[in-house]
Amino acid sequence: MDSNQYINLVGLKENNLKNITLSIPKKKITVFTGVSGSGKSSIVFDTISKEAQRQLNQTFTAYIQNRMPTYSQPDALSIENLSPAVVIDQKRLGGNVRSTLGTVTDTYALLRLLFSRIGQPFIGESDVFSFNNPKGMCPKCQGMGRRVEPDIEKLFDKTKSLNEGAILFSTFSAGTWYWQKHLVSGLFDPDKKLMDYTETEWQMLLYGKDKKIVLPLKNEPAKYFEGVINRFRRMFLEKEIHQLSNNVKKFITITHCKACNGTRLSHEVLNCKINGYNIAQFAAMEIGELLKVIEAINDPIAKPIISNLSIRLHHLVDMGLYYLSLNRETSTLSGGESQRVKLIRHLNSSL
Repeated sequence: MDSNQYINLVGLKENNLKNITLSIPKKKITVFTGVSGSGKSSIVFDTISKEAQRQLNQTFTAYIQNRMPTYSQPDALSIENLSPAVVIDQKRLGGNVRSTLGTVTDTYALLRLLFSRIGQPFIGESDVFSFNNPKGMCPKCQGMGRRVEPDIEKLFDKTKSLNEGAILFSTFSAGTWYWQKHLVSGLFDPDKKLMDYTETEWQMLLYGKDKKIVLPLKNEPAKYFEGVINRFRRMFLEKEIHQLSNNVKKFITITHCKACNGTRLSHEVLNCKINGYNIAQFAAMEIGELLKVIEAINDPIAKPIISNLSIRLHHLVDMGLYYLSLNRETSTLSGGESQRVKLIRHLNSSL
C-alpha cells in the first residue's frame, strides 16, 4: 500500500475522539456516518479541515499570517499527507436582495456577456445588462425589482389628533423628539383630528413642502420640516429589507415594481433580445428549459460563450437543480440547495 495515497491520522483526541487512528484514501469518495456525537465532525471539520488550513496558512510570511484567521493544532499524534481542503457545509447562502443564483454562480455574468455580443439592438458592454449597475438597473426601483413603501394606513389613525397619538409608529409617536420639535411646534393644530385636515395640511404632514419651512425651535439652530413619510423613508427604507427591524416591517408594503414588472432592469435593456427573448426572460426560465434555449443559439460569434454557459447550466442540472431559475434570490434557497450551489461553484473553478 502506497502511504502517500492516504491521509494518515494517528492518535486523534479532538473533542470526544478516543485515540483514533485511521487512513483515508485520496481521490475517492469517503463517507463518514454514525449517530450524533460519534465524532464525524470532529474528524472531518475539527481535525482534517482545520489542520489543512493551518498548514496552508503557514506557507505565507509572518506578516500575512498575522492578518489571516488563526487555527490551533488539532489534538493528534500525527497527521500526514494532507491536501488543501475545501469545506462545503449546509449553511444557507443568505445574501441580500441583489444576490441571485445567477450572480453567485457567475452564469448571469455569462448571460450578460452573451447579450453584449449578439443581443439586438446593441446597447453596450456587458455591464449594461446588470441590475446592480446604474447603467442597467431600473431607475424606479434601483434594481431591486420591488418597491418598499411606507403604509400610510398603518402609520396613521386619522380618527385621532397628534396629541391623541395619531401617529402609530413608535419612533414618531406622541412624546418623542420628532413629535415635540416638528409636529407640534406650530405647523399643525395638535388637537385637530387628522380626518379633519385639509388636503394641503395632510400633504404637508406626509411630505412637507418643496419650499422648506423654518420651524420655531427654541435654543436650537433653525431646522426644516420633513414630512412623516419622507422622514420614514430616509431613516429606514434606504437599508436592505433584511436589515429592517420587525417594528419597521409592520409599517411598510412591498410590491412588484410596475416600471420594470419585477425584472430589475431598464426598458432599454429589456428591449435587447436574442431569438425573441430578453435577458430577464432567460433568467426567469427554469434551468432545464434555459439550457435548451441556450444550446439552440447558433451564432458563431457566441460559440465560446455558449459552450461555457452550457457547462455551468449542465452542472446545475446534474446536481438536481433543474427546477430553479437564475433570478432566484439566494436568501430563499434551502440548506440542501445552498450546499449544492456551493459545490457547483467549486466544480466551475479552474483551480
